[in-house]
Amino acid sequence: MKVILILGSTSDEGHAQKITASLDEFGIAWDQHVASAHKQPRKVLEILDSNANEESIVYVTIAGRSNALSGFVAANSEFPTIGCPPFSDKVDMLVNIHSTLQMPSNTPVLTVLDPGNCALAIKRIFGK
Repeated sequence: MKVILILGSTSDEGHAQKITASLDEFGIAWDQHVASAHKQPRKVLEILDSNANEESIVYVTIAGRSNALSGFVAANSEFPTIGCPPFSDKVDMLVNIHSTLQMPSNTPVLTVLDPGNCALAIKRIFGK
């Protein structure tokens, strides 16, 4: 069991720490990468390919604005993908929610806004 966090930018690290702090409390292993689906799609695919043979993974994508990262990961992996978009205020939140929720068919992204709830959802997915 492992969580792979993929951040669209290094500026998302503070948001990721809110998730990983809880994962540490729950005793759930995690790795973190920074790779934008828009700017570094091959790097994202390398991350997915390097974990394709793992037994149990949950991907957490943290990207705002035009969130291609969540859909890109969900479309190119068989593991669950949780989008947990960062936001600085209510206007930013609305933009980021909409870009994370609007996914094409056959691209299942679960969206969780609160980082603590994201970690708790992972804990429950893993049955811990």
